[in-house]
Amino acid sequence: MYDFIVMGAWLEFAVRWLHVITAIAWIGSSFYFIALDLGLHRDRALASGADGEEWQVHGGGFYHIQKYLVAPERMPGDLVWFKWESYATWLSGFAMLVLVYYLGADLYLVDPEVLDIPSWLAVIISLLSLSLGWLAYDWICKTKFGEDNTRLMIFLFGVLVVMAWGYTQVFSGRAALLHLGAFTATIMSANVFFIIIPNQTIVVADLKAGRTPDPKYGKIAKQRSTHNNYLTLPVLFLMLSNHYPLAFASEYNWIIASLVFLMGVTIRHFFNSMHARKGTPWWTWAATAVLFLVIMWLSSAPLYTYDAEAMDEQASGPALRFAEAEGFGEVQDIVMGRCSMCHAAEPGWEGIHWPPKNVRLDSPAAVAEHAKDIYLQAGVTHAMPPANVSWMEGDERAAIRRWYQAARDG
Repeated sequence: MYDFIVMGAWLEFAVRWLHVITAIAWIGSSFYFIALDLGLHRDRALASGADGEEWQVHGGGFYHIQKYLVAPERMPGDLVWFKWESYATWLSGFAMLVLVYYLGADLYLVDPEVLDIPSWLAVIISLLSLSLGWLAYDWICKTKFGEDNTRLMIFLFGVLVVMAWGYTQVFSGRAALLHLGAFTATIMSANVFFIIIPNQTIVVADLKAGRTPDPKYGKIAKQRSTHNNYLTLPVLFLMLSNHYPLAFASEYNWIIASLVFLMGVTIRHFFNSMHARKGTPWWTWAATAVLFLVIMWLSSAPLYTYDAEAMDEQASGPALRFAEAEGFGEVQDIVMGRCSMCHAAEPGWEGIHWPPKNVRLDSPAAVAEHAKDIYLQAGVTHAMPPANVSWMEGDERAAIRRWYQAARDG
């Protein structure tokens, strides 16, 4: 029978691939239309009555683009809506959250040294934070307070800082930054699904019926689109952060995440100003560089480490099953001999100063805790050790596979 662990790994890969593709489509179209809107020439009296126009060249052809503030005299029948990119990005991202963090909660979501809670409770907290976060954000935007967009965005930054700190008090460092990205991405996609597209649908329906659309719908959609514009780059950072322990495993990971949001503002301000022909504020790149240097400095703080004895005491559930499975002693010796020179509190391999991905394999409990990764990375595939620098033998890889399958079948 086909190995379901391998199938699961390929499913994760496929969903991740889909997520990247749809995110490229969404972000690409978003950046393009923001640049187009800001760069329109609005100082020309156009016979068509359009608000502005732009000439562009791409792919060997020329494009003449016009934007109507409300709508042309006659609504076209083949109006193209840019919405599925956003929906598909969120759905595929949530699927990744389920496959990796919910189904693998014991390994990736819950860290007993942060907060010792059952996996099911961690999943509930995750779901509630995403849904209630959107509801609170949407409510604030619709209040009197939300009418001043600058004031609103400063307040929202404060909320994001609080959420960054809060997630690090509940989840593992890796999951905390990932959830902050999911929290932000949920707001962005919900803006499209619940606000921007419905408002545009109302406007189109009014125009087709011969009614004058209420300008408030365009104003609201513009506000939410602006928020999405400034949140995009930080979300990308947070989604990639789970591959870099320097970002998520630092004692100051929530401060790092907060500063990344400021970097998103400085970078987008430069491009927005440039596209709007309001100059090129080069100071924003200096500010971005300073913020990044601060992040690098913060990341050099001691990484989270695991107490081997505490891990032995906390070993339960899947980890305990793997520790008690036939062949564990042999696999433990293999991992200690072939892997722990890098995956240790103080790696012995030249040039490696902390355990890659913050994975330590220098204790029996740690080996049991990372059974699935060891099986996939060194048993099923030859991904680890990289370039087989520690000369892991074929029979040793076979021993890893036998051990994992014995624990799984037992």
